Amino acid sequence: MISDITKDADTRMGKSVESLSQALRKLRTGRAQTSLLDHLTVDYYGSEVPLTQAANVAVEDSRTLTVTPWEQKMVQVIEKAIMNSDLGLTPTSAGTVIRVPLPALTEERRKDLARLVKQEAENGRVAVRNIRRDAMHHLKELLKEKEITEDEERRAEQDIQALTDKHVARVDEISEEKQKEIMEF
Repeated sequence: MISDITKDADTRMGKSVESLSQALRKLRTGRAQTSLLDHLTVDYYGSEVPLTQAANVAVEDSRTLTVTPWEQKMVQVIEKAIMNSDLGLTPTSAGTVIRVPLPALTEERRKDLARLVKQEAENGRVAVRNIRRDAMHHLKELLKEKEITEDEERRAEQDIQALTDKHVARVDEISEEKQKEIMEF
């Protein structure tokens, strides 16, 4: 019982940290990264598919991404999907290759992005703490129903707190890395 609660809390906390990591990958830094376009979908023969299943995305240089569709007729569809995205990018096509230049970030925009990273990290910490609270609540219920002893409950609470500390530290680490990446010139 206790191990199930602990495993569940660990799994859910890990998913919260991974969710934060995914959210931060979408934030554009000054450097070109293929993960920037990962969340885009395109209409491919009547169904919405991820861009990466309809084209090859690569980094040409530090400020340019190249998108090479598998089929010639997908060029306009992919170009339109990139333009309509919330990324604020303007692709240009040259035959079968779409180039996506990333404009340089201004100092003000970098600070805004750093603030956004801090906010996302705080949301991640809150999510991890909420999972801790749920796990502690389950332990209290087990104690109330006399399925575990007070000593077992205390030990389990310490284990859950250790998991929480580990995952919060990971959130902080991811946040620091992203902030440093954003503030680079």
